[in-house]
Amino acid sequence: MQKTLPISSNLTGIPTFQVPRQCRPWLFDSGSLTKRLLEASHQQFNVRVLRQYQGKTTPEEQFALNLRARSLPFVREVELLCFDTPWVFARTLIPLSTLTGGAKALTQLGSKPLGAALFNSPYVSRGAIIVKKIHSSLLPLSQDIDPQWLWGRHSVFYINQAPLLVNEIFLPDSPLYSQ
Repeated sequence: MQKTLPISSNLTGIPTFQVPRQCRPWLFDSGSLTKRLLEASHQQFNVRVLRQYQGKTTPEEQFALNLRARSLPFVREVELLCFDTPWVFARTLIPLSTLTGGAKALTQLGSKPLGAALFNSPYVSRGAIIVKKIHSSLLPLSQDIDPQWLWGRHSVFYINQAPLLVNEIFLPDSPLYSQ
């Protein structure tokens, strides 16, 4: 059975004042996470695709993307590795209505980072960053980690006004927890 990542039961996210100060630079950074990870790892960065499929969404994902309950968007789940260690779990949901024209290429990224495609396009804009906490037991990771709450965030991006949702969960080895 595939795990479905619940973003959180709080649709508005965690208020900034409740986020530890040392975590804020990573969680609220509106720039490219790919670029930041490349810099933090001295270019020792790669993407491990865990799975890609057309699948169900959680109520929070439906709300963020304004989807009907029976919608089955394209889902891409990856780990972002630095120094060959998973630092971030990312889950992207792209409604099929978004996958037109050049956006179709987003289903064929393979081990290329999504951030490079999004942040290098003049046709892409980003909505608000919503900060969440996710329990590690809910993530479909390549390796087991101790059960714990992890910091994460999600944003809706728009390609020519068509939405896609990016969830990013910072794993225990990420510098978010050590700064």
